[in-house]
Amino acid sequence: MERKGKKRERERERESFTLQLIDGQGSFNEKGLEAFVRGVKLAECGLSYAVVAIMGPQSSGKSTLMNHLFKTRFVEMDAFKGRSQTTQGVWLARAEGVDPCTLVMDLEGTDGRERGEDDTAFEKQSSLFALAVSDIVLINMWCHDIGREHAANKPLLKTVFQVMMRLFTPRKTTLLFVIRDKTRTPLATLEPILREDVQKIWEVVPKPEKYQHTPLSEFFDIQVTALANFEEKEEQFKEQVAELRTQFTNSIAPGGLAGDRRAVVPGTGFPFSTQQIWKVIKENKDLDLPAHKVMVATVRCEEIANEKIVELGSNPEWQKLEQNAQDVPVPSFGITVSSILEKYLLEYDAEASFFEEGVRTAKRSFLVGKLLDQVQPGYQSVIGHHRTKALSAFKQNLDTATADSLSCKQGFAIIVRNCTEEAMADFDARCADAHIAQADWDTSKAKEKLLRDIDLWSHSKRTEKISQLTKAFEKKMDVAIGDPASSLLDAASPDTWPTLTNLLEHEVGVATLGLKDAIQDFEPTEEEVSSMLEEITAYGQGIVEKKAREEAGQVIIRMKDRFTSVFGHEADNMPRVWGEEHDVRAITRDARVAAVRLLAVLAAVRLKPKGTSSDVIEASLLTAIGEPHESLQRTLSRKLSVTSTTSNSNPASGDSQVLAASTWPGIPPSDTLLTPVQCKTLWRQFQNETEYTISQALAAQDAAKRGKSWLPPPWAICAIVVLGFNEFMALLRNPLYIAILFVLYLFTKALWVQLDITQEFRHGFLPGVLSISSKLLPTLMNLLKKLADEGQKIGMEAGSASNHTSAPKGNKVGNRDVQLNDMAADSMSESRFGNGDHMKGNLRQRQPVNHS
Repeated sequence: MERKGKKRERERERESFTLQLIDGQGSFNEKGLEAFVRGVKLAECGLSYAVVAIMGPQSSGKSTLMNHLFKTRFVEMDAFKGRSQTTQGVWLARAEGVDPCTLVMDLEGTDGRERGEDDTAFEKQSSLFALAVSDIVLINMWCHDIGREHAANKPLLKTVFQVMMRLFTPRKTTLLFVIRDKTRTPLATLEPILREDVQKIWEVVPKPEKYQHTPLSEFFDIQVTALANFEEKEEQFKEQVAELRTQFTNSIAPGGLAGDRRAVVPGTGFPFSTQQIWKVIKENKDLDLPAHKVMVATVRCEEIANEKIVELGSNPEWQKLEQNAQDVPVPSFGITVSSILEKYLLEYDAEASFFEEGVRTAKRSFLVGKLLDQVQPGYQSVIGHHRTKALSAFKQNLDTATADSLSCKQGFAIIVRNCTEEAMADFDARCADAHIAQADWDTSKAKEKLLRDIDLWSHSKRTEKISQLTKAFEKKMDVAIGDPASSLLDAASPDTWPTLTNLLEHEVGVATLGLKDAIQDFEPTEEEVSSMLEEITAYGQGIVEKKAREEAGQVIIRMKDRFTSVFGHEADNMPRVWGEEHDVRAITRDARVAAVRLLAVLAAVRLKPKGTSSDVIEASLLTAIGEPHESLQRTLSRKLSVTSTTSNSNPASGDSQVLAASTWPGIPPSDTLLTPVQCKTLWRQFQNETEYTISQALAAQDAAKRGKSWLPPPWAICAIVVLGFNEFMALLRNPLYIAILFVLYLFTKALWVQLDITQEFRHGFLPGVLSISSKLLPTLMNLLKKLADEGQKIGMEAGSASNHTSAPKGNKVGNRDVQLNDMAADSMSESRFGNGDHMKGNLRQRQPVNHS
C-alpha cells in the first residue's frame, strides 16, 4: 500500500510538471508557465538547461516517443478509438532523470484533418515558436516516406525552413530526424537519402538576399536516428529509445546536441521570453532573435534590479540602520551600508550574469542608482549629524579656549582658526567614515555649510567678546566720569563745563588707548577700530549728557537748595539768625544770582563751547532777577555788551529776545537741556516757591526787633506808677503779699522759660498763641508735679532733722525761696537744652540746702 501511495505521488508530481503552454486557439498560458517554472526551479539553473521540441504529422506517435524518451506524461492517442487529433496546441513538461534540466515541448501534429487543408497558419506559428525557443527539434518521420517526392515529410520540412528564414540572425539549431517504424533498409542507406532530400528542400526554399548562398549547416546541425515499430517490436523500441536518451545527457556541453548557447535565455527570463516570442509570432511580425534577446535581457534585468530594490527596502538591518541614522550619527555607517549594497549587487550579478552584457551593465548602473537613491536620505542624515557634532565641538572648544581671557596666551583670531581647522579635520574624518563605496557623493556642500555656521558662530562670539571688552571699558568710564560729573554738576560752578571737558578728554584718551591695545587679539580692520573708538568717545560724552539731563530734570530742586544754602547760611556756613543787621534784600539777590547761575550751568551741554554761548545763557538768565546790585549790573552789562552783535543798543532788549526763543544761540538742539522758554517758566516757579522763605526771613527780622524792646512804652510805665500807687503801698504795708508775689514771679518766670514765649511769638502772634495754648496745660502740670516732689523731699528732710535745732521761720521761708529760684534756674536751663527730662533729672538729683 505504501509503495502504491508513493507511486501515485510521483505520478501527481509528473502531472503537475505537464502544462498546456498554448491552447488550440493560440492563447498563451502565462500564469501556468510561471507556476511551472517555479515548480521545476528553472531560475536556479541559469543557462544550464535545454529545450527539446518535437514536430511531425498528426498521429505519428510524437507523444508516445516523448513519454518513453523523457518519461513525461503527455496524452497519447488511443488506437481503439480511431486515428484522430490527440495533442492540441503546444504542451510543456520536464524530462525526468535527465541532466541538465530539460524542458520538453509536444507540438500539435501537422497535416491534420481537424484543421483542414488550408488552415496551416497555426502549424507555421507553432513551428516558428519551436525553432525560436528550442535547442533541439525532433522531426518525427515515417520510414517509408523517405525518397518520395510528395511524401508527408516534404511539407513539414518546407515549413521548417521557411519559418527559419524569419529568424534573421538565428542561432544554430539541432534538427534530429527520428525515422519511425524502420524497415530492413539499413540506416546507413537511409541517412544519405534523407540528407539529400533535406538539401534539395533547403535549396528551393525562398531565402533573403543575404542568405542566398548560405549553406544549410550554418543554421542546422542535422542528426538522424531510427526506431523500430512500437506496436510490433516494443522491446526493441524501448531499447533504442533508451540508447537515444543517453544523447540528451549533458546535452549543453560543447559538441552536445544543445552545444550552441549563443542565444540562450537564462532560466529566470524563460517565461517572459517565450511569451514575447509567441506574441510577436501571433502578430505576424518578423522575429529578430538578437533584438529579442536584448529585449528579454532588458526586461528581466530590470525585474531583478527592482527585486533587489524592494529587498533593500524590507531589509531589517537597513531599516534599523536608517532609523538610527535619523536620530544619531551611526558609527561605521559607510562600511555597513556598502556591505549591504554589495550583497545585493552580487546577487544581481549572479542572477543577471547570463543575460546580454551591455544590458546587464546598464541595468546594474540603474540598480546602483536606485539603491543609492534609497540610502541617500540616511546618508544625508548621518552627514547632517556629523556636521552638527563638528559644529558643537567647535563651539565647545572655542568657549573653553576663550573662557579665561587672562590665562589665554593666544589671540581670539588665532584660537578661532585653530578650532576651525580642528573641527573641519574631524568633520572630514567622520565623512570618510560615512562614505559609501558604491557612491561618489561630494560632501563639499555640507562642508561649506559647516564653514558658514562656524563663521557665523565665531563672528557672534567675536562680537560678544568685543562687546564684553567694550562694556568693561565703559564700566571703568562710568566710574571715572560718572561720579565726578555728578559732583561737578551738583556744584554748578562757572568752570563746571571746562572742567568736565578736560575730564572727559583725559578719560576718553585713557580708554581709547586701552581698548585699542585690547582689541588687537581680534585682528580688527581699520574701519572696526575707528568705529569702536568713536563709540567709546560717544559713550563718554553720553555719560556726561546723561548726568546733565538727570540734574536738569531736578533743576528746580537744585535751585531751591542753592537758594536756601546761600540765603540761610552765613559766610562761614553757619545757620543765619535773622537780626536787624542783616540786609534781607541784598541776601535775597545774592541767593537768586546763585540759583540763576546754577540754572545757566544746567541749561545746555557745553563740552565744546563755541564763542560766548555760555556767557549768553548766564547773562540772559541774570536779567530775570530784576534790578541787580551795582557789581552784578557791571558784570551783566559787560557780558551783554560782548554778546550783543546786532544793531540794538539796549542789552536788555536783546536778552528778552533770547529768553523768548526756543534754542540758545550757538547751542545745537541736541545739546539743549532746558530751552529758554523752559528756563523762564522754571524761574517763575522758583520765585513763587521761594517767596515764603523770604517772607519768613522778613518776619523773623521784625520779630527780632520786637524781641529787643519788650518793655512797655514810657507813657505806659507812668500810667502804671500813678494808677498802681495805692496797691504798691498796700504791698509795702503787708510783707506777706511781697513773698506771695515773689513766689508767683518765680513760678511765672519758670513757666515763661519752659514755654519759650519769645521763640513761639517769633513766627507771629496767632501762631504763637495757638502753640502756647497747646503746650500750657502739660507744662503747668509738669511744674506742679515737680513742686510736689520737692515738697515731699523737704518734709522727709525735716523729719530726719527733728533732733536738731529747728531753724527760724524766716530761714524756712528763705530756703523755700532759694528752692524756687533754683527751679526757675533749672527751667531756664531746660529751655536752653530743649529737654524736659533733663530738667526733671536735675530737680530729682538736687541736694537740699541747709542754712545755718
